[in-house]
Amino acid sequence: MSETVQPTSQPTKPHEVATLAGGCFWCLEAVYDQLRGVEDVVSGYAGGRRPNPTYEQVCTGATGHAEVVQICFDPQVVSYRELLEVFFTIHDPTTLNRQGADVGTQYRSAVFTHGPEQQATAEQVIRDLDAAGIWGRKIVTEVTPLTAFYPAEDYHQEYFARNPYQGYCQAIIAPKVAKSRQKYLSRSKK
Repeated sequence: MSETVQPTSQPTKPHEVATLAGGCFWCLEAVYDQLRGVEDVVSGYAGGRRPNPTYEQVCTGATGHAEVVQICFDPQVVSYRELLEVFFTIHDPTTLNRQGADVGTQYRSAVFTHGPEQQATAEQVIRDLDAAGIWGRKIVTEVTPLTAFYPAEDYHQEYFARNPYQGYCQAIIAPKVAKSRQKYLSRSKK
């Protein structure tokens, strides 16, 4: 059995951890960094077969890993369900193994759960969204227990915050961050 590596900084308050995959981890990290109650976001890899994969290995699709973010959060400020509600608005959960131009299993939509309560919540949120017909197509998000999380290389951490004027950041990430700020203004740190 693989070990789960926890986020790099450990908060002093009671906290929980969520692990989500929805395409490029830079996008997810940038959005979750903005939410009140989120204490730390670490980009990494989960759901694959190879221990300690590199970015280059994950990009081939051969390891089976998805790009993920592991979110350390204070459940007294933001609930797991609220994190999932944000998650299902910042990526397309109806496309199998792709987000926009990013194609491959490493870009799949997935919720890697940390226990039966998270599993039940994720499955219920998906049922609710499918029943509401919000996406117009069935949600294909994988919901599975987390077996291992591997932090990505240092240069991937806080990528948007450190590279706001880089082309991908301007064209793809900045609009997602702006949209999420507008939609979740009451939940924003700033």
